[in-house]
Amino acid sequence: MDNASVKLPVYLKIAQIMMGIAVLFLILYVGQDIIIPLVFAIMIPILLNPIVLFLCRLRVPRVLAIIICLVITMSLIAGIFYFFISQISLFSDSFPEFRQKFLAFFNDAERWVSREFNVSKWKVDAWVTKTQKQQMDNGTSLITKTVSTVGGMFITFFIMPVYIFMIIYYKPLLFEFFARLFPKNLHVMVVEVLSETKALIQSYLFGLIVEGVLVAILNSLALWILGIPYAILIGVIGALLNIIPYIGGVIAVALPMLLAIASKEPVDALYVLIAYLIVQFIDNNFFVPKIVASKVKINALISIIVVLVGNELWGVPGMFLAIPLTAILKVIFDRIGPLQPFGFLLGDNQPDIAKEIFVVRRRSRTVTAAR
Repeated sequence: MDNASVKLPVYLKIAQIMMGIAVLFLILYVGQDIIIPLVFAIMIPILLNPIVLFLCRLRVPRVLAIIICLVITMSLIAGIFYFFISQISLFSDSFPEFRQKFLAFFNDAERWVSREFNVSKWKVDAWVTKTQKQQMDNGTSLITKTVSTVGGMFITFFIMPVYIFMIIYYKPLLFEFFARLFPKNLHVMVVEVLSETKALIQSYLFGLIVEGVLVAILNSLALWILGIPYAILIGVIGALLNIIPYIGGVIAVALPMLLAIASKEPVDALYVLIAYLIVQFIDNNFFVPKIVASKVKINALISIIVVLVGNELWGVPGMFLAIPLTAILKVIFDRIGPLQPFGFLLGDNQPDIAKEIFVVRRRSRTVTAAR
């Protein structure tokens, strides 16, 4: 039999690629309980590594330097959890009052719909009853998922420090593994990929932290000026939701608008919407381009697609991890010749609209297409 490589038809190559993608997604979905904490445990050490190196330069033993970083990081996370639990406890005390005011507003809205659109009240009541039943069914499922998620977060909270410690401690071993995995003629490319990935993750995570603090301050300040109760809590929740690209900002404005309806007048919900739109404008045009997106150059179309795919695969953690993981893929694709078109597709370098993209030569004439 001839040893020459067999050329497969195009449709078989496409079938192989689709099967490979399907198997990859299946592995990511089935193994998410292991993969998600591991991905976070790889990203966080990259952010903490400069602090560990700084402590080592101060003659602090390396193991002790790693432990100090872990204690500081976990203390900050525990402090954030304590803030949310205490604020939510205070919020729950006022919940019956908010519920009563919201029901009064809902009844007024029901009467207005019945009067303005000439719909009998019993039809509106039937629709409300049906909707409430559906929401109760969905609410039960949501509570179950929330309890499961919270339980998983607590388990991850105790496992994560072990992962982070091991990855930082065994960093030389991992680097030696990559050096032995690739031939020496590819070491330059490997170093470039690792260096750019490290800079990308550090820039992205640090930028997200700074952006989150700034957005939380602006949200809380706007809600405080409008007289919305629990302005700090709602502002911080909005900043955390804003971390989820393109979708989180839309979800974040719903809670303060409902709270404005329940605690003040309906027109205040409009003021809240305007205030959040102003904050989003400032964030999208100043904070994100200057702080977050300086290294992560993924176009908006791909960003939305990968965020939705990440949500289907891994839920909220998948939406958060979708952008940096896609940016890492772009770094790798840009270094491998056959995959460079995919790296270009992921990027935000828009070609010149006047450029001739397709040039087809037929006999003696040239046909230009697709501008």
